[in-house]
Amino acid sequence: MMNKAIIQHCHREGFNSEEIYGAYRIFFGTLVSESRLKILNLLRQGKKNVSAIVEALQMDQTAVSHDLARLKQCGFVTMDIDGKYRYYKLHEATIKPLLQLIDDHMAQHCIHILRGMKNHEN
Repeated sequence: MMNKAIIQHCHREGFNSEEIYGAYRIFFGTLVSESRLKILNLLRQGKKNVSAIVEALQMDQTAVSHDLARLKQCGFVTMDIDGKYRYYKLHEATIKPLLQLIDDHMAQHCIHILRGMKNHEN
């Protein structure tokens, strides 16, 4: 998963392999939460403030704020302040293309997961 350059860079910064894998675990673990996935999907439409996210997803404001903090920590979203409002948007250079890549992969290689889930319902 990690290329040699990343490992070498992190080692030069004083991190060992276990710490590097821990960071990867946190990053990918961010995608385990259904609510964070819903927020990411909503932000594909453009920047939103917390109130707009709460309203669109019918979620608790505290939960949304916690999810946004985790998404921001891992670089999935960026935040702009405009007056008293904080607006969140997808990290354009990396996360937006990554989500598209995941969508393409899911459509091509993982449709059987949905079929299996549907068959278990019947």
